[in-house]
Amino acid sequence: MKHLKALEQALNYKFKQSDLITEALTHKSYKKPYNNERLEFLGDAVLDLIVGEYLFKRFPKEDEGVLSKIRASLVNEKGFTKLARSINLGDFLLISSAEENNEGRTKPSLLSNAFEAIIGAIYLESGLETVAKISIDLIESNYPTIDLNSLSKDFKTTLQELTQADFGETPTYKLIKTFGPDHKKEFEIAVVLQNKTISSAIGKSKKEAQQKAAEIALKTLRGEA
Repeated sequence: MKHLKALEQALNYKFKQSDLITEALTHKSYKKPYNNERLEFLGDAVLDLIVGEYLFKRFPKEDEGVLSKIRASLVNEKGFTKLARSINLGDFLLISSAEENNEGRTKPSLLSNAFEAIIGAIYLESGLETVAKISIDLIESNYPTIDLNSLSKDFKTTLQELTQADFGETPTYKLIKTFGPDHKKEFEIAVVLQNKTISSAIGKSKKEAQQKAAEIALKTLRGEA
């Protein structure tokens, strides 16, 4: 793990409690009495509030439906992974040798979870106002344009239009399995077309998994996979 000074510079924030930040960076594979799952749980809720308030103030004329869609485009594994990579968070993770050999430092799930945990830790250290500024600064620096058109890509709709045109059929989405604790369930969804599974993906919600699976299916059908 790199010295935390580089991470502090990337966040423009000085950590106050080394034990708390160490916990936020510790993956369960590292086999310590603690890991970052509890802080991840907290950080997820904090980010949901921060982004919700940010969008509420930024778009005073948009209705709840539009705001929810924009927030969903930012508050997800892909979005958090993007922010984590912008601060090279993977360099600072405490992971097992097995995860290290399995490219754990670049895994979206580990990066996203660690980012949420760091946000949870900063919230506990310094409060909502400080962590909100850090979060919004990162979001604005990584998303030059924040609106529904630029952020929300509805892969399900695009896939449906493609399959109806090419196959005269609408794809179906099949739940393969769910796993994880109640507060952090994940879902595996498959896209089925003409009685064949053409893609599958995992997400933190059924909708997220469906969108990911639809995106993969589009690439497969277009010959991009």
